[in-house]
Amino acid sequence: MAEVRQGVDALDRALVRLLVERQGFMDAAARIKQDRNVVHDRARIEDVVAKVKAAAREAGLSEAIAEPVWRTLIDRCIAYEFNAWDQLKR
Repeated sequence: MAEVRQGVDALDRALVRLLVERQGFMDAAARIKQDRNVVHDRARIEDVVAKVKAAAREAGLSEAIAEPVWRTLIDRCIAYEFNAWDQLKR
């Protein structure tokens, strides 16, 4: 069990590094978008989720894990981007 936990901990650290990279793109989006109303884009959300579900199927990840994880991730990234936009533009 210790090896399993070490493996999970290592993956968690790798995921954090990837999420830092994703957050950087949210910062860039906040700088680029001139209108706060375009931060939340329903069509883009559904496009991202569809792509993630397809990638999950191809990679063998359960969509029951992938979809809710990404919907939560997207939701939190949008909240982060709104805050970043407000800090930059207001």
